[in-house]
Amino acid sequence: MDRYQNREIEVFTTNIATYNQAGAVLKTLNQAFPGLQANIEIERPILNYPCDHSILRIEGAAVQIEKIISIVGESGYKCHLFEDRICK
Repeated sequence: MDRYQNREIEVFTTNIATYNQAGAVLKTLNQAFPGLQANIEIERPILNYPCDHSILRIEGAAVQIEKIISIVGESGYKCHLFEDRICK
């Protein structure tokens, strides 16, 4: 069986601005979803969210978008499912 079968990748924008903040959020997400893989690419500075943003990627089977957004929000950060848009 292909190990990538039934896996999905979801990409979110977030205003997480430091590696310390990212580490804390990733720890919380890993505890809530031990079967998922998560990583964050930090963008500095974040002056105009959502046009300036860091990227949160979640990979695995059955990614629960709303719950991920909620957990990141409860951690004190903004989080939205990534959508293509032109920023000025």
